[in-house]
Amino acid sequence: MRLIIISIISILIILGNSFLFVKYSSALSKYGSRGQEVITIQTKLKRWRYYTGNIDGIFGTQTLNAVKYFQRKNGLTVDGIAGTNTLRAMGIMQSSSNTTQTTNSTDLNLLARAVYAEARGEVYEGQVAIAAVILNRVRSSSFPNTIAGVIYQPGAFTAVSDGQINLTPNATAKKAAQDALNGWDPTYGSIYYFNPDTATNAWIWSRPHVITIGKHRFCK
Repeated sequence: MRLIIISIISILIILGNSFLFVKYSSALSKYGSRGQEVITIQTKLKRWRYYTGNIDGIFGTQTLNAVKYFQRKNGLTVDGIAGTNTLRAMGIMQSSSNTTQTTNSTDLNLLARAVYAEARGEVYEGQVAIAAVILNRVRSSSFPNTIAGVIYQPGAFTAVSDGQINLTPNATAKKAAQDALNGWDPTYGSIYYFNPDTATNAWIWSRPHVITIGKHRFCK
């Protein structure tokens, strides 16, 4: 009888540990994982030029290396595992039911608001260019690593200082933001822009000029 009780207890311990392992594993993506969360990770990393492979939902070697690259650039633990901190840095959150949710709609809306506030009336390519600069800053180690962090960085954008960031963007601004998110960068990697007709800061004129689009000069 005692042997039976010990056996039952051992089985319960094993089952309990297995449950905890499964629960923990479902809260992250790592080498060998598959599914929608991996697709979301690959999509974001490819958009930000950390990942060059196929978006296939399979967490293989290329995805592993891309996650490590992202972690290294963003001051995270470089373990190749897309856990809570890494997912948060990517703008990906998990609900309590373990279904992945992304901030894509929030990012798109905020980016569109920035485009509308900073460049409404500019040629369409110029509006995409403003969004591209913001995304280039997100990818740069010299700036915050989220769209919100870049846009709301103190003193970074006039539209935030004067409140125009709160205006409702039009369809053109939304399309321009989406095109930039999809990878179009008319600025060729620029991280600054300014209007030469109104700029009074001597420092901004010292930045290497890349291209002029509409009324804005885009610089590295």
